Amino acid sequence: MDIQSLSVVVPGGCPNACAFCVSRMHDSPYPNRMEEPGGDRALYEREFQARMAFARDNGCNNLLLTGQGEPVVNRAFLERLALWNAGLAKPFRWLELQTSGVTLDPDGLRWLRTTVGISTLSLSLSDQSDSAANAYINGTPPGMEVDIDALCLAVKKQDLTLRLSLNMTDRYNERPVAELFRRARELGADQVTFRKLYGSGTGCAEDRWVAEHSVRPGFWDDAGDYVRSRGRALETLPFGATRWSVDGLSTVLDDDCMSTVGDKPAIRYLILRPDARLYTKWDDPASRLF
Repeated sequence: MDIQSLSVVVPGGCPNACAFCVSRMHDSPYPNRMEEPGGDRALYEREFQARMAFARDNGCNNLLLTGQGEPVVNRAFLERLALWNAGLAKPFRWLELQTSGVTLDPDGLRWLRTTVGISTLSLSLSDQSDSAANAYINGTPPGMEVDIDALCLAVKKQDLTLRLSLNMTDRYNERPVAELFRRARELGADQVTFRKLYGSGTGCAEDRWVAEHSVRPGFWDDAGDYVRSRGRALETLPFGATRWSVDGLSTVLDDDCMSTVGDKPAIRYLILRPDARLYTKWDDPASRLF
């Protein structure tokens, strides 16, 4: 089984209300057994850890902390996960965090590195140049807005690998591809991923927003041309995308971030949810493995 990464869904809410939020497109049929009052927490913790071990046994080296909410708001769970990982026969060494940056400060970043073991912080941005616009699209409450420049500087001061995960909204329509790379370098990024917005096809409010506010369709051709003309192909990732070196940045054009295409030769990732079960698709409970 060829697995690129294990995505661990950290239970908890989210201060944001992103206009394109995938989690708000679907009801969640996955119970939170890891924090269930009166539940058999010890049993589910063992099963959760066993599924982490299963991913490692099948050649998975990368653990990505993500969530249907904002993972950094549940520090208690992250601390427990660090202990479960340390207890594996072959612990994950390559740990990443996907975050909007909300609530993060230098002390929090230090804690993520020293206690949780994070080495890469993947910062989701709906506008990488305008902190106010980014907060507006992400529905960030007043007083919790992320200062993009300050946070990126703090990430680099902690000597973490910084990946910018750019949610390709129409805020990027008028900016040349070269400008997006220039800005990423200015922020100190090591890596950049261009992420196509996902629609569920259900006609929900988020679907309508995505239809109206996604980056112009021609962007992907322009970005591909820029990457091929200026970049160096590094390797093909297991799910088929190519990782490039472009203007000093590790670059991926990700037009299937939900892993919706079903005929790929590799399982792009396994998803470990708070019900302590493994899945292969974000939007289909029938993808449960065990």
